[in-house]
Amino acid sequence: MSWSSRVDAVAPFRVMGLLEAAQAREAAGHDVIHLEIGEPDFASPEPVQAAGRRALAEGRTRYTPAAGLPALREAIAEHYARDYGAAVDPARILVTPGASGALLLASQLLVEGGDRVLMADPTYPCNRHFMALAGAEVEAVPVGPDSRWQLDASLVARHWRDDTRLAMLATPSNPTGHMLDAPGLTAVAEAVRSRGGHLLVDEIYQGLCYDLPPLSATAVAPEAFVVNSFSKYFGMTGWRLGWLVAPEAAVEPLTRLAQNVFLAAPTPAQHAALAAFSPECREILEARRAELARRREALLGGLERLGLAPDQPPQGAFYLWLDVSRYTRDSETFCRRLLEEENLAITPGTDFAVTGGEHHVRIAFTTGEARLEEAVARLGRFLARREGA
Repeated sequence: MSWSSRVDAVAPFRVMGLLEAAQAREAAGHDVIHLEIGEPDFASPEPVQAAGRRALAEGRTRYTPAAGLPALREAIAEHYARDYGAAVDPARILVTPGASGALLLASQLLVEGGDRVLMADPTYPCNRHFMALAGAEVEAVPVGPDSRWQLDASLVARHWRDDTRLAMLATPSNPTGHMLDAPGLTAVAEAVRSRGGHLLVDEIYQGLCYDLPPLSATAVAPEAFVVNSFSKYFGMTGWRLGWLVAPEAAVEPLTRLAQNVFLAAPTPAQHAALAAFSPECREILEARRAELARRREALLGGLERLGLAPDQPPQGAFYLWLDVSRYTRDSETFCRRLLEEENLAITPGTDFAVTGGEHHVRIAFTTGEARLEEAVARLGRFLARREGA
């Protein structure tokens, strides 16, 4: 059977196979600690759940406009003004089925066959794949401690070519958790602008910041395309809701694309999301952010005892990106054996990095401190056996 050649550009998302294996071990009676998936162990906030139930009870299940409920677009715009000091016209906001819907729209609008796209390596793999599906050639620019694991302005200048059309950032980043500060983000925006390109910023983990003040590209680069999601900070993973902020001139073609690609985002989820901005809900979300900060410190402390803590702790999101080259150059086998021997599930770096993924792993601090302490103990036993082998 012959399939479209564009599918060849999409690699498997290995963490999903590892999750399946971990769940199979659980079904067989093993006590598995899940640190592989980017989904904290919090349910959606009760105000969001209640708003979703009301929407269903009141029959709010019909299509919305392709760009989303006007009230939700206004609430998102108010969020930018209140939390980031950014003036964003609600007309520039398109509500989408998850951040993936926003990335799909942006990739189809901004690139075509033969265009080059710059993004950091490591990064979330689907960011690469969306661009490849649109026909673009992705240049994965290796980043590390020197640029604080971000695609900074100097790297943009060094790698930009005549056929480069787009630079994509992720701040905070998945898998490293690192962020660009305001001067750094402004410098990248100017580097792209001066070369006549577009800037696309993944802010899916915006709000989950621990060391730097929260920042949105909408405040320093109003011409940028900005992707965000209700999944991470707002705790609405399964509701499948995100949004895209776009320059005014791009709204009409993006709306046309949305009308044809997915028609509209899920209606009950949009009504539920309105409650995410309420004071009651924000109090819950900030308490959860503080809990994630405590989990980060607990995991960093445990890894420090094992000699594995990163030199630069993550400033946001809920991941640690660890160099395990002392133990392996095959992170996939490393993670598989860790699951089989210690019932601890973490993610191989090959999902995220074109260069260096074979000796990195990602650990998500998405479970409670007691379970994180047990995870460190299991990892310690596993590593001790490797050192003694």
